[in-house]
Amino acid sequence: MKMITIAGNVGKTAEVRNTQNGQQVTGWTVAVDDGWGQNKSTLWFDCSWWGQRGEKVAPYIQKGGKITVSGELSKREHDGKTYLTINVNDVTLQSKSDQPNAGSTGNYDAPSGYGAGGNPNSGRDLGDEIPFKYSDL
Repeated sequence: MKMITIAGNVGKTAEVRNTQNGQQVTGWTVAVDDGWGQNKSTLWFDCSWWGQRGEKVAPYIQKGGKITVSGELSKREHDGKTYLTINVNDVTLQSKSDQPNAGSTGNYDAPSGYGAGGNPNSGRDLGDEIPFKYSDL
């Protein structure tokens, strides 16, 4: 298993799909700068997050937003091209939108109704309801 953590910009807004087996998968792309100066290039990663956690966070993963993704690295071949893929285990949103599907700007703030300081553990126990980390805690 090859684990990877990347930080970059969302290139394609997250989309939830259902497989023929009825499983849900949330997919999006992330662009990561590689190198510097004249040698600078962009690496693109196709991200897939299986299950309900991906579905719950999908409205917050918007094109242009900053994100950190951790998961299992693999690659796939299609029409003679190699694509880097990540089977996502964890996401940290680095930017936010006030409303889902409204674009991304600034640092991510906890949704209203959370305890003091945006800490989800200072109010009620949310368990697995919030499938991402807060980058500003």
